[in-house]
Amino acid sequence: MGTERTAVKAVMIAGVCLVLTMTACAGQAGNVRLARSEASGDGTLRIGFILDNVGERSFLNDSQRAAARLAVQEINAAGGHKGKPVELLPEKVNEDASGQARELVAAKADVVIGPTDSSHAGGAIDVLARAKVTLISPANTAMALSKYKSGGYYFRTAAADVAQASVLVKLAKDGGARSVAVVHEAGSYGADVLGALKSAAGQADLDIAVDAEFKPGDARAAAAKVKDSAPDAVVLVARGGALGAIAELNNAGLGGKKLILSDGAVDQYGSKLGSRALDGSRGVLPGSFPSAHFQGELVAVNPELKDMTFAAETYDAVNLAAIAAAAAQDDAGTSIASHLLAVSGGRTAGEAKRAADALVCKNYQECAAGIRSGKTVDYDGESGAIAFDASGDITSANYMVFTYGADNKAKMSGIESAARNAG
Repeated sequence: MGTERTAVKAVMIAGVCLVLTMTACAGQAGNVRLARSEASGDGTLRIGFILDNVGERSFLNDSQRAAARLAVQEINAAGGHKGKPVELLPEKVNEDASGQARELVAAKADVVIGPTDSSHAGGAIDVLARAKVTLISPANTAMALSKYKSGGYYFRTAAADVAQASVLVKLAKDGGARSVAVVHEAGSYGADVLGALKSAAGQADLDIAVDAEFKPGDARAAAAKVKDSAPDAVVLVARGGALGAIAELNNAGLGGKKLILSDGAVDQYGSKLGSRALDGSRGVLPGSFPSAHFQGELVAVNPELKDMTFAAETYDAVNLAAIAAAAAQDDAGTSIASHLLAVSGGRTAGEAKRAADALVCKNYQECAAGIRSGKTVDYDGESGAIAFDASGDITSANYMVFTYGADNKAKMSGIESAARNAG
């Protein structure tokens, strides 16, 4: 079963390639998430998979496969969709997400789970949205995808990168900080999270003393700038350049308990850094560490499973698709997309009572029973509350907090939640 160290490494590897190539005119217009739909399915709910993890990232496929198979097993044990078994279509593994999407359309998929890498999402969305097939990613985090023109057919059960900002600010406040400096890596990830940090800090009455940008391998000037501002805490927002930035910050006397790491900067550094460089530092990773029960169920599906990264998010994506189909009484992708907000507990302006009136359910069997009895359901699964918004983003996210010891290795030390208003 997955260890904390493995979870740290896995999320780091999965977040390496997040550069999106998009244009303002790309994709489909409209938003089927907010529209009414007419039944158009053929009676069989087919779920496809886009697995785009290759090379050193290939181990991430196993947890997603196991989670999807577990969910489908449970759905079919509970009667399937309208009395017929839900089909999990055969999958391929390659980085050609758009090619996989075309094959899944040909195989009559109604909903597709994936891809892992945000940079592969656009091509898959374009193919599937044109075919009116819903796509739910368990792992995409790039902020730009919130505005991608999918026609409303794209969702993700993973939190966008910017969602962590409120948690990073809370960690600074909990440590007694009244002012914080932000050191951020050049690029969209650093800029997006910096913007969210400024907003979250303002809401929390936390002063941002300075923000300093750096390029990987060239963080000395940024560290010096931060040192001069004498902040109570330092938030490092980085990915590829994290190791060098931490070393420079430590040399400037800004390591240890003063330092808070964004999800892209969390790793098991060990001897890569000087002794005690990170002693007392904290960092965050999205998600919740899988419960022992859930791990046991996954291992029963795949006894060779070693890592659980994205398993909860995949399990929830499959369940949500089937629950949306049950609520719509139709398996077509359009029907699924138009019901996902409701069954996830999401709402738009004018629907504020939905969450209070809904039956909270934890699995397909509970949710389907509630739907049959005429109730509105709110699925809160293995990854926590979801509540999709009008952009297909989750509006409530859990984060694991890690604290570093003198050996520069992180251990999970808590859980925090980040939430924002749906709409």
